[in-house]
Amino acid sequence: MRAPVLNLLLIASVLDTGVLAASRAQAQTVTPAPQTAAVSPEAIKQREQELEAARARQKSAEEAQAKLKAEITSLGKDRTQLNQQLIDTAANVRTVETKIDDTEARLRSLNGREQEMRASLDSRRGDIVEVLAALQRAGRRTPPALLVRPEDALQSLRTAMLLGAVVPELRGRAEKIASELGELVALRKTIATERDQLATDRDRVRSDQTRLTALVEERQRQQAAREKDLDAENSRAIMLSKQVGDLQGLITKMEQDLQSAAKAAEKAAEAAKQAEAKAAASAKSGPGAFKDRSRTAPAIAFASAKGLLPLPVNGNKIRDFGGSDGVGGVQKGISLATKPGSQVTTPCDGWVVYSGPFRSYGQLLILNAGGGYHVLIAGMERISVNIGQFVLTGEPVATMGSTSQVASILATNASQPVLYVEFRKDGTPIDPGPWWAANEGEKVRG
Repeated sequence: MRAPVLNLLLIASVLDTGVLAASRAQAQTVTPAPQTAAVSPEAIKQREQELEAARARQKSAEEAQAKLKAEITSLGKDRTQLNQQLIDTAANVRTVETKIDDTEARLRSLNGREQEMRASLDSRRGDIVEVLAALQRAGRRTPPALLVRPEDALQSLRTAMLLGAVVPELRGRAEKIASELGELVALRKTIATERDQLATDRDRVRSDQTRLTALVEERQRQQAAREKDLDAENSRAIMLSKQVGDLQGLITKMEQDLQSAAKAAEKAAEAAKQAEAKAAASAKSGPGAFKDRSRTAPAIAFASAKGLLPLPVNGNKIRDFGGSDGVGGVQKGISLATKPGSQVTTPCDGWVVYSGPFRSYGQLLILNAGGGYHVLIAGMERISVNIGQFVLTGEPVATMGSTSQVASILATNASQPVLYVEFRKDGTPIDPGPWWAANEGEKVRG
């Protein structure tokens, strides 16, 4: 007569956490209070305390925001420090984004393993019933621990074996069950640790993103102060972009007809000549050449930056240069599948010659890197730099949206954000592969 009862106890203990069952039982036994019942003084006091705590949190947030604003304003007086903070904070955001992705991947694997182990224990229900029946016979009643968690079931099983309660012919099976339960308990602890780390990283990235937003706003405020006709130039750029049908036509149109883009192209040409002269006189062409955050021209010639440049966003490459574009053509750049809201940074030093929507590319950013090289980045939801602006390698320039912004030929999944990156030399698309850093240690950070 005890076996059916014991079976139910087993299902509640080993194959379920027990917590949910306990909460349901509590919900069924508690009688709801009448709607007309008066609110107790204790409840009123609790609500007042919650309201006071909410006010304290709001005040703390306002003070933190004011402190950050004052700090950013102070930084804004020193262009080098502002650039340093922009690049460092953007790098921090991308680093934490990578950690979050890795943790989420580990959690998916761990959760899958947990489900497999629970299924294995479920399939061994018969053995577990026999072992626990022997345990029950050794005592006067079923240990209460069996009604709670796998951890308690494991402890009861180990205790039973130590006390010799399990008959010898069942000991082998009991030890195997105990081993499986032990692995499940350890796995659940690992999952809990990973979830705690994930929560911490998400809080950190939100804090860094808030700081980055303030830094970008200060950078653009200074840019607007320097460029009095910024809005008019941007409007004219959008109008001119509608008069051309291809990317090279857009680049030519911008650098010929738009004053700020033309100035940027002229500076790029001058800087390329100077960079080539420096390269001939110095062997300093590694990451150390990019340490000067006050520079107003590329640290080295673009052609000399091979093997040094970071990808502009965290993501997985889904299409490579020279591969199929999905419609019978050839891919002229690379496509990176990203997560929604990912931070986009510049892969190189350069001047912005176009910033805005263009045809099927969504939001498009074009940089003149000097020496006849242009870098095109498309598919972002928002761009935070203006035409004519000089940007440093690793500087934040845009953010991804929640869905694909580029044409379907550039994305394998329209519901996933995709960043498209293209390098051009004298108007012709080239393979960007040789420019990307092989590992983290070789990447330029600005």
